[in-house]
Amino acid sequence: MNERIEAIKAALGKPYYESAETLLYHGDCLELMGRLNEPAFDLTVTSPPYNIGKEYEKVLPLADYVAWCSKWMTRIHELTLKSGSFWLNVGYVSVEDQGKAVPLPYLLWNQSPFFMLQEVVWNYGAGVAARRSFSPRNEKLLWYVRDPAAYYFDLDPVRDPDVKYPNQKKNGKLKCNPLGKNPSDVWQVAKVTSGANRASKERTPHPAQFPTALIERVVKSCSPQGGVVLDPFVGSGTTCVVAKETKRLSVGFDVRSDYLDIAIRRLEASEQKLF
Repeated sequence: MNERIEAIKAALGKPYYESAETLLYHGDCLELMGRLNEPAFDLTVTSPPYNIGKEYEKVLPLADYVAWCSKWMTRIHELTLKSGSFWLNVGYVSVEDQGKAVPLPYLLWNQSPFFMLQEVVWNYGAGVAARRSFSPRNEKLLWYVRDPAAYYFDLDPVRDPDVKYPNQKKNGKLKCNPLGKNPSDVWQVAKVTSGANRASKERTPHPAQFPTALIERVVKSCSPQGGVVLDPFVGSGTTCVVAKETKRLSVGFDVRSDYLDIAIRRLEASEQKLF
């Protein structure tokens, strides 16, 4: 096991699950992160509860929810390496007497010392149908960095090969990178759907599962191979599965052991697929 992962394990104690690449812990992320004393992570990518009444969350007054997010976001900043990034996926929330579906990024973008580098729009194909508004088909990802002058970023592994004129030249040189084009800040990635006839192949019992393709783009571009990735709300374990399959190490936290059990099954299935 990697030295940095060993140091994290020594600080956090006995994990709920461990392998050579992954540590999973059952518990509150603020309490667990409070045991760590120094920066340890190249990348954090996560999606916290949206405060909308899902089965895995307790709805808080909106001001309390924002204050809670500020606490764990600030702690992530303290544990991020200078070259590191933090990717936050959040949806929408109702604000009494002010808005039906207010994007959470409007409320959270400045709730930590991180530098917010960019907003990425995740456009997905499936969703609820609306009658008195446009049907929602997107969520946001906020990309934060610890140091805007020294963050890790590698575009090549995530270039889009779908180039209209791949062989077009200017002054005898290809105008487009042979690996493909920049995928832009609007990502079209299918949602993990449920239902008897339309469930995604990667679907698990978790009610809010990350698509593997979405997290793979983040992990490949914003962390080096051998780096350590954190997901403090790991849920069904997509972040850890992607980290494993792309030769990164990972640490995940969740307050629900049944979700961790889903993550473990996925990690073990990934192990069989890799070997």
